[in-house]
Amino acid sequence: MLNSISKFSDYVVLRQGQIINLTIEHILLTVLAVVIAIIVGVLLGILITRVKKLTGPVIGFANLMQAIPSIALLGLFIPILGIGSLPAILMVFLYSLLPIIKNTYTGLMNISPEVIESSKGMGMTNKQILKLVQIPLALPIIMTGIRISAVTAVGLMTIAAIIGAGGLGYMIFSGVQTVDNNMILAGAIPACILALLVDFVIGKIEQGVIPPGIRKADGTIKLPKGRIFKFNKMQNL
Repeated sequence: MLNSISKFSDYVVLRQGQIINLTIEHILLTVLAVVIAIIVGVLLGILITRVKKLTGPVIGFANLMQAIPSIALLGLFIPILGIGSLPAILMVFLYSLLPIIKNTYTGLMNISPEVIESSKGMGMTNKQILKLVQIPLALPIIMTGIRISAVTAVGLMTIAAIIGAGGLGYMIFSGVQTVDNNMILAGAIPACILALLVDFVIGKIEQGVIPPGIRKADGTIKLPKGRIFKFNKMQNL
């Protein structure tokens, strides 16, 4: 056991430059795919709350993408996009959509209608209601979807190495092909640590972006001009 650990430590020291470069590459590919998924997913989630007839097709498409095996999805993209980073980013992007779309939709739809009506009664426009009332109230649920997508994306991006996308998956698949356990661990352990780190970082971001008024449930929402509206016991207004 100690001998195996010693050999692995020596291997990591010998390949530390390569491991660091592949980790950075893995992070960049994952972040790019997840950021695009967040932008598109949140916008689609908002859209289907406004246009009800699109709810089924949009969520159905996102479900379909989740149902297709990742390797098969990559295989479908290769004739169109070739090999490399682009099909890998597209694959992770499509897999990341479902939790973000569903959580955005669920968060917005679960807001009490009385809250929306009270906001309209105060003279707020639809854009103001979305920005200052609905999004802040739905943000905890939206962030949960983003968190799930981001952590899952770290693992999915390792598969992309089979089409030359790079990242930590390169070491894992190279280790499998050469039956080198040290190489497999050198790719798998940083990927696991990265997934845990992503979960931790997004958890901290979640705490930072959710308005204190929402976290404390005191019903306080600040408007851009510095005015403060109190939504205390909205149901009774």
